[in-house]
Amino acid sequence: MQKIYLDNAATTPIRQEVIDEMVAVMQSEYGNPSSTHSIGRSAKAVMELSRKKMAGYLHCNAQEIVFTSSATEATNWILRSAVRDFGVKRIITSKVEHHATLYAVAALQNEYGIAVDFVDVTHDGTLNYEQLVRLLSSDVKTLVTLMHVNNETGVIHDIARIADNCRLQQALFHCDMVQSVGKININLQELPIDFMVGGAHKFHGPKGVGFAFVRKGLVLQPILFGGEQEKGWRAGTESLHQIAGMAKALELSLNNLEAESRYISELKAYCWDQLQSAFPGAKRNGVNTLYTILNVLLPMPPEKTAMILFNLDMKGIAVSRGSACQSGSIKPSHVLAEMLTDEELRYPSIRISFSHYNTKEDVDVLVKALQEI
Repeated sequence: MQKIYLDNAATTPIRQEVIDEMVAVMQSEYGNPSSTHSIGRSAKAVMELSRKKMAGYLHCNAQEIVFTSSATEATNWILRSAVRDFGVKRIITSKVEHHATLYAVAALQNEYGIAVDFVDVTHDGTLNYEQLVRLLSSDVKTLVTLMHVNNETGVIHDIARIADNCRLQQALFHCDMVQSVGKININLQELPIDFMVGGAHKFHGPKGVGFAFVRKGLVLQPILFGGEQEKGWRAGTESLHQIAGMAKALELSLNNLEAESRYISELKAYCWDQLQSAFPGAKRNGVNTLYTILNVLLPMPPEKTAMILFNLDMKGIAVSRGSACQSGSIKPSHVLAEMLTDEELRYPSIRISFSHYNTKEDVDVLVKALQEI
């Protein structure tokens, strides 16, 4: 059976060049980067070159990049250290953040009794920026954690505006950039962001490796203890082949960004046109969305909602009802629950997310399968 993968916001296929890079590192650079002998120093050099390469593409200092196992780990570390070590007494976030953020914030609220304020989200998925300014006017030591691109709807938030407001009010700003790294040019020299996180598997790199950006001058305390790796901030021998793979994936994604973003944008537009023709009354969830993500409410009978992904999967088509961790749940997406009316939530919404590996033929098969449901 032909497999059609249209769930690239959940994870992406690894580029062959990235696999080749990782295999070469595993075969030749088997030393521990913390070892002082020549084999260890060689491994260390590969790791630091990867760090420098990534910093160059993100326009920051290499020492501001910290390697982690995932963006989830990086977010938990940053938020916990901000509360525990920086004296943060309040966190401002939104209810459409990834659960890596929302669950971490809830845990910190339970443990430390911090205040939590939520920025409202409009029907089209955008944030209430005026409300954010009002929330920031408090004298309480505050950290703002808001994502760049929503992982379910693709809505792009104005992080430059958020960052400027945070800097004006002397609030710390942590940004989940998991969906935008490798898909948008990011200049951390120009954006006054204090912390950001990313994960390799969202831009055609390996799973199990991510990174944090920590602005120079901000000193976090470790979340893992046991060694001096990553400036003593993250103990544990670094996964060299994954780090090298992540750096290679970012290099390829950004070097091919112009051509691939144009191709994917055209594919997304084609998909939306075909869905509108096949399902009059279909509605896009969210405005100003990233070119890789299309979240669509389909005018199908509500009773078909629960089985739509199952039926598509039986035909070899992979899409998502929400984020990957939500798609197996019978509950509505927590993101769409903030945006849509109760009536709209009764109807099926699916997230279709594209990469440069997808084709118009993939879209045609998807639309036909949806019609047959």
